[in-house]
Amino acid sequence: MTIVGQLERPTQNRVVELFTDRLGYKNLGDWKDRENNSHIEEKLLRDYLTERGVSETLITRAIRELTNTAGDQIKSLYDINKEVYTLLRYGVKVSEGVGENNQTVWLIDWKNPEKNHFAVAEEVTIRGENTKRPDVVLYVNGIALGVLELKRSIVSVSEGIRQNLDNQTDRFIRPFFSTIQIVMAGNDTEGLRYGVIETPEKYYLKSKEEGETEIGAKENLLDRHLLQLCDKKRFLEILHNFIVFDGGIKKICRHNQYFGVKETQKFLKRREGGIIWHTQGSGKSLAMVWIAKWIRENLPDSRVLIVTDRTELDEQIEGVFKGVDEQIYRTTSGEDLINQLILLCQIKLN
Repeated sequence: MTIVGQLERPTQNRVVELFTDRLGYKNLGDWKDRENNSHIEEKLLRDYLTERGVSETLITRAIRELTNTAGDQIKSLYDINKEVYTLLRYGVKVSEGVGENNQTVWLIDWKNPEKNHFAVAEEVTIRGENTKRPDVVLYVNGIALGVLELKRSIVSVSEGIRQNLDNQTDRFIRPFFSTIQIVMAGNDTEGLRYGVIETPEKYYLKSKEEGETEIGAKENLLDRHLLQLCDKKRFLEILHNFIVFDGGIKKICRHNQYFGVKETQKFLKRREGGIIWHTQGSGKSLAMVWIAKWIRENLPDSRVLIVTDRTELDEQIEGVFKGVDEQIYRTTSGEDLINQLILLCQIKLN
């Protein structure tokens, strides 16, 4: 280990302990010298699916589908990551045999976070054109979903961000990031910064949640941010409800979008209205997408109507919805709007 690595070691030791002792992740250990480290640890995934009662045939076919998708390095990292995300979020459709109906194999139990196997490994050596060793990797059911680069207090978090970006290039370990959903960097003085694959350095997000977590984080910024973002329930919730692939750019929610959407969900469950006040550039279009997706998936027979006050905003919102593969119909006039509302009412009545 280099002198720099030795200086950062106390922070890494404390962070791994935080994941295991306070967040309840299993410690997989130091994987610096372990052979064949992977973003898909097949044995761990197979053990999880076996516990869930999935048949051996379906397990084998589901894992093959996941590994083949993640291993298709002809496509761009964005396209591969999007296809992997689809399998994670919506399950893998496979059958027991020829002529049999497809069944959905859920690689992650989104509804019951505690029923998944959360684990942390450190110094995960990954072979590539140039071997790299991410400081901390977060696994859920054997699938690498998060990566964290740590720096000592006097070294800027920007160094960790650039290290993550370098690791995603062809020169280093690009294939490893095909399953990664959250990319993080942090130190004790600046706290945590997070993004997704290929997020430019200037767009990495800073956690701005105030106060203590339910777990009671009273330590430095880094520990508090990790306890907040990597809590099992929130980690999976963000992956499931707050990630979009928007026309070639993968995006994750800012803190204001997360809490705004969460409060909206509470009002919707009570069948109440409300207002989210946005400033310019605060991400209202993506917030609308996340709210609309949640409504469609959680409130049966619901309809979403978006009214804007100018053509430019109308076009922008239409583009965002279509960019994330959400169907949206843009009316052409007041009369067309009335006709569409009547049609929707007729469909619901039938």
